[in-house]
Amino acid sequence: MLAVHKAVFPVAGIDTRFLPATKASPKEMLPVIDKPLIQYAVEEAIDAGITELIFITGRGKRVIEDHFDESYEVERVLRARGLQSLAELVHGITPSNVSCIYVRQAEPLGLGHAVLCAQKLIGEEPFAVVLADDLLEGQPPVLEQMVHIFSHYDSSVIAVEEFESEGACSHGVIGGRHWDERVISVSSIVEKPAPQDAPSAFGVAGRYVLMPAVFEHLRGVRPDAHGEIQLTPAIHSMLETEQVLAYEFIGKRYDCGTKLGYLQATVDFALRHNEVHDTFDAWLRQRMGGAAGASGTAH
Repeated sequence: MLAVHKAVFPVAGIDTRFLPATKASPKEMLPVIDKPLIQYAVEEAIDAGITELIFITGRGKRVIEDHFDESYEVERVLRARGLQSLAELVHGITPSNVSCIYVRQAEPLGLGHAVLCAQKLIGEEPFAVVLADDLLEGQPPVLEQMVHIFSHYDSSVIAVEEFESEGACSHGVIGGRHWDERVISVSSIVEKPAPQDAPSAFGVAGRYVLMPAVFEHLRGVRPDAHGEIQLTPAIHSMLETEQVLAYEFIGKRYDCGTKLGYLQATVDFALRHNEVHDTFDAWLRQRMGGAAGASGTAH
C-alpha cells in the first residue's frame, strides 16, 4: 500500500482580485478570523498524515516562510507577559515532526509549472497538491478523505464537487462514470471549458493526490495562450496510461480566491469561533433585522 507523506503548496502566483491588499502580502496570508488561508491548508495536510510540506514560492512571498518559522522574539514577549497559551499557539504552528521546504519559482508560469518545480523533492513517491485559496472544511478533513481513497485504489485522486453549469466552467471539469456514490472513474478533464462543452458539472476543488508519473506528462504539456503550463492537460494525458479517480468530498468548499467566497468563509467561521460566535451572531441578527426594516421602509 502506497503512503502519502509529501504535499506541494503552489503559492507563487500573483493575485489581482484582492488588490491592493495583496500588493505587498500574498493572498495565501489573508486571514479568516485569526489564521491565514495557508495555515488552514497546512493543518488539513498534517491531519492527513503529511510530514513534508513543499512550498513553491516566488518574489514577495517570504512572509509565508516567516509564518511557519520559529518566532523566538514573539514567543519570548508573550511568555514574559504571562500569555503562555498564546505562546504555545504560536510555537505549535508547525509540529516538530513536520518539515517545511521552500522552492523558488522564478516566474509564475502556471500551476503545472509550479508542481514541476517540486519534482526533485518528490522523486518517485505519490504526493498531494493543495491550493490554499480553496478553503475546504470536512470531518474528517478533505485531504484525509482523499488519502484514504488513494490508499484503497492506488490511483491518483482529484477532489471535485458539483457546480452550477456556469460555476463549473471557471474550474477544471472532469468527465467519467461513477463507481460508487462518491468515486468517479475519470475519462476526461478539461480546463475551464465553455458551458456547452463541459463534460459534466463536476469541477475540480483545489486538492489532488497524484502519482509521480504526472511529472513525465507535465514535461510534455505545451504552454497555453498566456505562456503558462497547466496541471489539467497533464492529468488528461495520464489517462492514456493509468487510472485517475475523482472524489466527491464530504464537506464544504469556500472559494477564497474570490471576494464573495472569502466573505462567506469569514462569516461562517466567525459564527463557530469560540471567542466571538455569540456576540457576532447577535450583531449579525441585529444587522440583518435592521437591513430588513430599512428595506421594508424603502418599499
